[in-house]
Amino acid sequence: MSITMGAIDWWALLGHFLALSLMAIGGAITTAPDMHRYLVTEQHWISESQFTSSIAIAQAAPGPNVTFIALLGWNVGINSAQHLGAAGWPWAWGLMGAGITMAGILIPSTTLTFTAARWGHQNRELLAVRAFKAGMAPIVIALLTATGWILANSQGAALGNWRLWLLSATVAVLVLRTRIHLLWLISAGGVLGWFGLLT
Repeated sequence: MSITMGAIDWWALLGHFLALSLMAIGGAITTAPDMHRYLVTEQHWISESQFTSSIAIAQAAPGPNVTFIALLGWNVGINSAQHLGAAGWPWAWGLMGAGITMAGILIPSTTLTFTAARWGHQNRELLAVRAFKAGMAPIVIALLTATGWILANSQGAALGNWRLWLLSATVAVLVLRTRIHLLWLISAGGVLGWFGLLT
């Protein structure tokens, strides 16, 4: 995929991730639907498969799952370098894209979290603080549900695939009712997908 991006586009990418950072209640993954809307649907800077692969790789890799933001930026940078040919140093453009998206998602939320956590800890007995914490739970659940919906529907036929729904329900029951570690379930899903049992 080859795209052309100017300085204004890079600033727009940074600005969008700066704004998303302040909406990332429950983690950066909760803003994935808007990232999809912006990067894939509106700007066409990355493909559908690049988007879903970035999230899947980050979720499967050890470490923080916010690394999918870096992968999204990397893909934008690599795609923007394609029109430059071999002389464009695609890896440098990829690093620039990753740096822009990571700075955008981390700086505002980190600053706000640090400030709000200090204030909230000092005022933890206030009714407003307790009400705010209780009110955030449904918002986080709704944002995670929207992210799951986007990922499930990204392949088009996923909503009609009964095997995927059965697997999802089985995993949900196992997570809620057993002490099986989630990584074992993710690995099992990867093996089933590798052998084509879920398509």
